[in-house]
Amino acid sequence: MRAGNQIAGRVNDRKADQEVAYVSLRKAVLDYDRRQGYRGPEGFAEVPPNPEDDDIEEALGEHHDSDDLLAAIVLQADAKQVQAALRTGEKVLVSGEGLRFAARSLDAKTAPQKRLRRGAIIRVQHDGKTWHIGQLPEVEAAFISMDPQDGAVRALVGGFDFWRNRFNHVTQAWRQPGSSFKPFIYSASLEKGFTAATVVPDEPIVLEAEQTGSQRWEPKNYDGKFEGPMRMRTALAKSKNMVSIRILEAIGPKYAQDYVSRFGFDAERHPPYLTMALGAGSVTAWQMARAYGVFANGGYLVQPYFIHKIVDDRGNAIALANPQRAGDESLRVIDARNAFIMDSMMQDVTRTGTAARAARLGRGDLAGKTGTTNEFVDAWFAGYQPQLVGISWVGFDQPRTLGKNQTGGIVALPIWLGYMEKVLKDMPEAKREVPPGVVSVPLGPLSADNKPGSEYFFKEAVPPPEILNPEPLPLPPPLALPIPAGTN
Repeated sequence: MRAGNQIAGRVNDRKADQEVAYVSLRKAVLDYDRRQGYRGPEGFAEVPPNPEDDDIEEALGEHHDSDDLLAAIVLQADAKQVQAALRTGEKVLVSGEGLRFAARSLDAKTAPQKRLRRGAIIRVQHDGKTWHIGQLPEVEAAFISMDPQDGAVRALVGGFDFWRNRFNHVTQAWRQPGSSFKPFIYSASLEKGFTAATVVPDEPIVLEAEQTGSQRWEPKNYDGKFEGPMRMRTALAKSKNMVSIRILEAIGPKYAQDYVSRFGFDAERHPPYLTMALGAGSVTAWQMARAYGVFANGGYLVQPYFIHKIVDDRGNAIALANPQRAGDESLRVIDARNAFIMDSMMQDVTRTGTAARAARLGRGDLAGKTGTTNEFVDAWFAGYQPQLVGISWVGFDQPRTLGKNQTGGIVALPIWLGYMEKVLKDMPEAKREVPPGVVSVPLGPLSADNKPGSEYFFKEAVPPPEILNPEPLPLPPPLALPIPAGTN
């Protein structure tokens, strides 16, 4: 009976998680879409002088309702109010604040195809008090959460609306991860003797077309600034592209390509060029959840799964998941020390770095990394708490820019925050134990951004002080591919 209660509890927990994820994704997507402005009616239909319910149903036939975003046809409109009919025949009145979003479309000077007038097909929402004009977003999104201890999928939302787009963006969409891929390059560097305190110059790199064999490459940081030598910990928190490129050059792109396959990535989708440092390969959100789970659980690669149990009509189990769990050393893919130090570095991302908005949750056990690709085409946030990994992505199905400064921290992080805020509400903070073989060494200041403190090192590889500030790494070797680059 106890086992049955545990299973029922697990199912109920996942149902609640799924609902929270769904609401969080839709809210974040609609918030983003509203910032882009109102695009006008979805279409127009003829409306008889005294329309019957069948007339309304026919006019709205191809415009299905999307949860609380209801299709409606305008019966009357002026600058002060809009009267519209729902599919059910119910009449709704939108006025005042409810018109603000679509105010320009009520101007008599607006082009007829953009104007709210009789026969226009629109979307309306009720906020519990009044009706508002809204619109279906063009952008898509995805979210997956997973228990990193055994791979149990807690929530999966493959897009804004399944009935509008049945493509699962968690499992089927191959997108560039941008800077959310950098932790895997940093992890590879730890295996090569780098530390979170290793100093790498954040300085310009320029390669001419003769050197690349294709085109001139002059990568930039997201903010366009170069801050000189900095420790790797600071560089990851600030998502400095120049530092990531130099790290990859030092460890070798081929080594990094082989290394990232430990996390479940397809090596062939991450060609061994310096662009890998900026996340120019291809991943799915499913893969990212599995990969970030390695950092969350201390170094083990567990496989995500959906279904715990299948029973027949009599309740007899005919299939039961038997997942492998973190702690099984046959699943270990990176050293526990490596996972601990990477986790420590990514905690800084959520405290003072590009995902500092996560600090609003008031927890000390969150870690992760933002990701944004060239021209703000893909926005990611990959983050976790030791018992729960969450990956969020936002982008267009036909890749195009999300808009200036629409980064992972602005567009994708809100989905993750909305979910984690609810799901972790009653979960105590996790305490991370320092694994054997890791020591903490006092450090002096390097700059205003590297204040005196301490840093973690592999015990047998604690570098002497002079190695903490090495000579600048050499420029990258010639490249063979065009350069799509990540930002932050």
